[in-house]
Amino acid sequence: MSDTPSTPPEPTGGWRQTPAGRSLPESHGTLAVPAGAGFWRKLLAFSGPGYLVAVGYMDPGNWATDLAGGSRFGYTLLSVILLSNLMAILLQSLCLKLGIVTGRDLAQACRDHYSRPVALGLWLLCEAAICACDLAEVIGTAIALNLLFGLPLVWGVCLTALDVLVVLWLTQHGFRWLEALVVSLILIIGLCFGLEILFARPALRDVLGGFLPTAQILRDPAMLYIAIGILGATVMPHNLYLHSSIVQTRKYEPDARGKREAIKFATIDSTVALMFALFINAAILIVAAATFHQQGRRDVAEIQEAYQLLSPMLGVGLAGTLFAVALLASGQNSTLTGTLAGQIVMEGFLNVRLRPWLRRLITRGLAIIPAALVSGLYGVSGAAKLLVLSQVVLSLQLPFAVIPLVKFTSEKAKMGEFANPPWVKLLAWTTAAVIVGLNLKLLLDCSGLTGGAGP
Repeated sequence: MSDTPSTPPEPTGGWRQTPAGRSLPESHGTLAVPAGAGFWRKLLAFSGPGYLVAVGYMDPGNWATDLAGGSRFGYTLLSVILLSNLMAILLQSLCLKLGIVTGRDLAQACRDHYSRPVALGLWLLCEAAICACDLAEVIGTAIALNLLFGLPLVWGVCLTALDVLVVLWLTQHGFRWLEALVVSLILIIGLCFGLEILFARPALRDVLGGFLPTAQILRDPAMLYIAIGILGATVMPHNLYLHSSIVQTRKYEPDARGKREAIKFATIDSTVALMFALFINAAILIVAAATFHQQGRRDVAEIQEAYQLLSPMLGVGLAGTLFAVALLASGQNSTLTGTLAGQIVMEGFLNVRLRPWLRRLITRGLAIIPAALVSGLYGVSGAAKLLVLSQVVLSLQLPFAVIPLVKFTSEKAKMGEFANPPWVKLLAWTTAAVIVGLNLKLLLDCSGLTGGAGP
């Protein structure tokens, strides 16, 4: 499949042990970067991993939190989406740098740095986050199938297991095939919501005002709960592991010059892709605010309810259908990358090599079981609440992925000349502190609430 050497990369100093093998070995170094090519050709060669990562920033979990935030609080939480996206751009740039410089993904780096008990603890926390993420994707896809084709929710949940076959087929035919499918589905989502914004006709002044931060978000526990959900849905823990691995699918020169060039082009790819994710996330909230909040329907928090109300409230029969089509594309896209992240995390932390189909089937099974139970017992309403809760679980796990990432990329012993400069260290640790602080405040507020702030 590739002429990539079978031996692991030379270890960078500062690690407790050397890497046991390559990350995502079936795809490692399979896409050659043309030597001596111009800027645009090299950028095209590096383009792709950023969009696989961006998928996680526009998955169905975002829909639940953005709909709830837009309908209940108008445009206020647009500032949270913007802040979360800026955090994501910074953190993903650190991920790709870690992978390119050290030849390790974040899971392998944790295993090679921490003691085995600590690494196992981090693995369990990450698996919980991946299950929460996969749960959101499964439920979102099932709801979309129900809205478009009337398929019962439980059947739709079970049908999502078939994505394992799609991922296997695509990866066997080359990583570019997977990237091409993901980009195509992203374009469908963007087109659908571009039209939705035209239908909703939001006031530009109000939209721009929503991007300005306000202390009200911290004072209002109910608003903070949704804000943390948006943060969890935007800066996703499994994306940090995913990006540090898939950036290594490119075959670049292993010397300092080659790594520096790879970091530059991979960062451009990631930033452009995440700005597109910012548009999608903001569009969902803007449509909810302009359609529901402005017309007094501030209780719309469920995807199915939004689907039913969009067409009559906007006076456009196609609005609801476009919403459901975008949701289906979003859910299917997210399952493709979520299963890859599950494989990377298990192999990286445990150095256990399972057959890809088995690992992906296990990941999907862990999400299907609770989703099917909740769907069967409580219907769409229960599934929608589970969507928002899953995003808060993701946010609570974030510090355990962010702090090691910032620590590793800031150490000169591990990164050499590529270690974070002082200004990046300051931004990165500030980001980590904000994430930890918001999560602690959420836990304190939720412990004193009897309702309201919860999902």
